[in-house]
Amino acid sequence: MNPKIADFGMAKICGMDLNSENTSRIAGTEGYMAPEYMELGQFSIKSDVYSFGVLVLEIVCGKRNRSFLPSGLNLVTHAWRLWRDGSPLELLDATISGNYPGGEVTRCIHIALLCVQNDPADRPDMWTIMSWLTNDTISLPVPKTPGYFIPNTTPYQSTLRTNSHFINDRT
Repeated sequence: MNPKIADFGMAKICGMDLNSENTSRIAGTEGYMAPEYMELGQFSIKSDVYSFGVLVLEIVCGKRNRSFLPSGLNLVTHAWRLWRDGSPLELLDATISGNYPGGEVTRCIHIALLCVQNDPADRPDMWTIMSWLTNDTISLPVPKTPGYFIPNTTPYQSTLRTNSHFINDRT
């Protein structure tokens, strides 16, 4: 049995040969749920990879995903814009102030962005991620636009509810 995590308080157990599943009830914490799960009720091991990528970005920047919302951005969008503009280290927690190996931090951000790509097929599996994190000589693919990317031209419209959890009965 492999647990499939859709939220940090909820897991669905699937058989060893099952790679994905659908659900008609969406439950989880916004900002950590993969786009295909939130929008279509489809979850897989790649949904876990998406959540892992968000967690890596939170660790690097020292802020929770939701802390970016007053500025009209989410963490994934903020990280992607900095990456695209060639300044990924601006994401780094200010309290670290130069006491870090820049190449390692940039690599962690790069890996996190690969984890949060919009298409689950473009996300790496956890074995690959582990290899990338433990061997810095392995070259990384170029990340594509992540899920939940908010373009500059589109005004941000918050879909957050009054609490940190989202529940939606899909019909």
